Amino acid sequence: MTTGSASWKPTIFLDPASSESVYLQIAHGLMHEIERGRLNPGDALPGYRSLGEQLGISRNTVMAAYREPQVEGWVVSKPGEGSVVAPSPPIRWPREGTEPSQNMGFDLPGVESIETKTSSLNMLKVASGLPDPRLIPGVELARAYRRALTLNAQANLQIEDSQGHPRLREALARMLASTRGIPAQPDQILVTRGSQMAMFLAGQALLNPGDGIVVEALGHRGAWEAFAQAGAHCLPIPVDAQGLRVEGLAELLRSQTIRAVFLAPDRHYPTLVPLSLERRARLMALAREYRFAVLETAQDTEFHFDGRPLAPLAAADPAGVVVHIGTLSKIFSPNLRLGFVHAPLPLIKRMTMLRQALDRQGDMVLERAFAELLDDGEILRHLNRMHQVYRRRRDVLCEALTRHLGDRLAFRVPEGGLSIWAEVQAGIDVDRWAARALECGVAFQAGRHFAFDGGPVQGLRLGFSNYSEPELEEVALRMLHALQDIR
Repeated sequence: MTTGSASWKPTIFLDPASSESVYLQIAHGLMHEIERGRLNPGDALPGYRSLGEQLGISRNTVMAAYREPQVEGWVVSKPGEGSVVAPSPPIRWPREGTEPSQNMGFDLPGVESIETKTSSLNMLKVASGLPDPRLIPGVELARAYRRALTLNAQANLQIEDSQGHPRLREALARMLASTRGIPAQPDQILVTRGSQMAMFLAGQALLNPGDGIVVEALGHRGAWEAFAQAGAHCLPIPVDAQGLRVEGLAELLRSQTIRAVFLAPDRHYPTLVPLSLERRARLMALAREYRFAVLETAQDTEFHFDGRPLAPLAAADPAGVVVHIGTLSKIFSPNLRLGFVHAPLPLIKRMTMLRQALDRQGDMVLERAFAELLDDGEILRHLNRMHQVYRRRRDVLCEALTRHLGDRLAFRVPEGGLSIWAEVQAGIDVDRWAARALECGVAFQAGRHFAFDGGPVQGLRLGFSNYSEPELEEVALRMLHALQDIR
């Protein structure tokens, strides 16, 4: 190896505490030297041994470090001549010394402000029922992903299917048939990046500007926003102990046209009450008579601890009026964005076409990996393990709430799902309680968050699945302290 230019003294500093390996620290340091102009095209780099002696590391480590900038085009190397800076090294933007603009030179229609949410490392976030990421079967997931990326790389990386990886759609069809009783076919399934995308696409495909869609007056704000993006009018109908008041829907249908109804029939969001059998039958009869779509969502239907779960509406739908929206994200983590829609084929085709304008296709490698996990039973085994864990956590939080807040909260131990809905004693300001609880290090959702009209609701929602038993005890204690402060 030849020695580098005598005028260049490397300013590469190794940080022993860095999580980045030594050879990458050197590689990135060399790129930075070239980028800032301390090394110019054609300049020779120090020899492996020379730079190794200056930095106090082995020659082999320097060799490994030089490979990175060579691969990225920063450095060229010729046998017997050493390594030199490439004639046209890559450009990184912004250049050193420039600052990104904080101004916006155009207006956003209808937007006044955008709030940035902050979080605390010590915050116990029980606002939603989420799977515990600490319990993800990481080895099995990584193995399936690696196989999808290596053994089947050519096939998986060349697939361009906006409807979803064919293998995953086949696996989902089998899962829906065996666990939910839905006679599903792969071509009637669209794989999406989470259930929110599914609701957005369903709204775009079904609704025209000005159309009416019935929603639960206490429900899923994200869905309402998705339908509003299609220009539809959301028409709220109250929910009681038997679910959506279907007779209110019947009265509405006599006076105006309804294109769709959106609800969670197996476990209402957030109160967890199921739609009664009588109201299910009445809803389906109305859908057939007035020809509107029934959009049913099943967010955490895989987790049912006591009794027998009710079958989804799509399980008995010979008229083809039900659009079944589900998610795989609640099994492992919401950050693994995988949702799906099962619906009549013409709607699936239209939603697939609309999806191409938003996101040409999903992550084929991830979808192939999930298909393997479904087929080999790993997801079922994981769910069986989590049933035991989450049932214990549910019981611990319910007992802690009863012990510390029994005279302030009234709730039923949920038969399924990953959250609790509790009614709050009259006279307690739930919004103030939630605000003070944030200051005490616990985040839960006040009932107002789910109200269509934004009005106060004397209730709150707590998730229990993403924290251990001791942490859930701490949740109840912090809620008690917060309540004592405001009272």
